[in-house]
Amino acid sequence: MSYSLPVAAAAHADGDPSSLSVCFCFSLQARAEPGVMPRVVELFAKRGLVPQKWHSTASGEALTIDVQIAGLDRDLSGYIARCMRQITGVETVLTSETRPSG
Repeated sequence: MSYSLPVAAAAHADGDPSSLSVCFCFSLQARAEPGVMPRVVELFAKRGLVPQKWHSTASGEALTIDVQIAGLDRDLSGYIARCMRQITGVETVLTSETRPSG
């Protein structure tokens, strides 16, 4: 998979070229309202980023969104998580990062 310039630029912003291999995961719990998903997607889209994985489930009044994206640095992933927490309807945002073994 190739990365666009914004992803590569974000990954090298902290001076760590190996950060392209880090996958940042965001797990959100929110109210099942129509505006939540587009607001979450916008946080990536306005930076020219496309998540590798996106899974969402609406069940009754609850919405769960799981997003995985590579090529961010820790500062940017933390900033995006803080922005997610400010979205109306979002109740919880959990974050994690994984590195491929090897």
